[in-house]
Amino acid sequence: MATRIGRGWDRMLDRYYASPKIVRILVVTLLLVLVYALPLLRPPVLTTNSIDFAGVMFRVIAFALVALGLNIVIGYAGLLDLGYVGFYAVGAYTTAVLTTYHFAWPFFLALPVAIAVTMITGVLLGAPTLRVRGDYLAIVTLGFGEIIRITVTNVEWLGAAAGIKDIPHPNNLGPEPKPPFDPGGWFAIPRLEWDGFVPSVDHEHATHVLVFGALDAVPYYWLVLTVLVLVFIADKLMLSSRVGRAWEATREDEEAAELMGVPTFRYKLLAFAMGAAIGGLSGSFYASSQSGYINPLSFPLLLSMLFVAAVIVGGAGNRWGAILGGAIVAYLPERFRDFADYRLMFFGLALMLLAIWRPQGLLPPRRTRRALAAKAEIEELEGEPVDVL
Repeated sequence: MATRIGRGWDRMLDRYYASPKIVRILVVTLLLVLVYALPLLRPPVLTTNSIDFAGVMFRVIAFALVALGLNIVIGYAGLLDLGYVGFYAVGAYTTAVLTTYHFAWPFFLALPVAIAVTMITGVLLGAPTLRVRGDYLAIVTLGFGEIIRITVTNVEWLGAAAGIKDIPHPNNLGPEPKPPFDPGGWFAIPRLEWDGFVPSVDHEHATHVLVFGALDAVPYYWLVLTVLVLVFIADKLMLSSRVGRAWEATREDEEAAELMGVPTFRYKLLAFAMGAAIGGLSGSFYASSQSGYINPLSFPLLLSMLFVAAVIVGGAGNRWGAILGGAIVAYLPERFRDFADYRLMFFGLALMLLAIWRPQGLLPPRRTRRALAAKAEIEELEGEPVDVL
């Protein structure tokens, strides 16, 4: 059953990639419009009743952004990073320090500084550690994540265990709110409410465009989704360039890449820095989100494991797969929050089944699917049983 589903999914992907470019652009555009409208449409099958659906969607997009950055490290360069939450925390704390704790910078001025600081942190970590490989690199990065958490727990300049609160929201775009009656913004968009499968328009809880506050997560969702689209385009351009080819050569066979003249250490360090920068970008948005509060408990080691799981579930090396994996890993535990005592158990069970029946991930790269198809064809010609999903 699972094998047939996997093959059907692969055939659908093959048809998509084989379709004309204009068709693929149209499909992606329609999908993007739907994703932007999702927190306002609130589909009854997807919406969460025990927690704000827009807040869940913000978390989903933030996870997808993190997974896209980690996919550069794991999927493109073949480096196992188990301490990625450390970069997430560096971006969040840099933003908090610059905007409220020691300085009073506006968010959009602090954001590029947070990205730069996180990128430098990635270089400082990668320069001495990327000369080791495999399990040793995983252990080193795991230690880095814990060092960051312990540091922010004990350093008073970073708020220590109490954390940092009152982190300002991103700057509003458009007319500012004028309490008590004017919510600000250029215009308001109503959302849908559902009585079963019968929709109705809810004007009372309308979203005021690009007005960031503690009551409505939809503007945050739109902002991070837009950043995700931009990062996605940059990711696509990088992978199509000489840098992307160097990453793939390093992942497949580092010794052979060195013999062919590829400076593998330099490109591994670049992958580490780029992945760290995207992690810090997502952490910065997390710090300035609705709650405006972070503390060391916001960045547990479990979060790193979930980030890695997102990339593996989606399909390491495929940017679409990383986004899908991040969305699934963030969404499923929130969707089944009513089963609070068992939701993580079911989530873990789903990961185990996926590892057994679909080890290459939900959306593996085309090279992986071509390799599996070629292997299956060879085994059929040789008369051996086909054991490829």
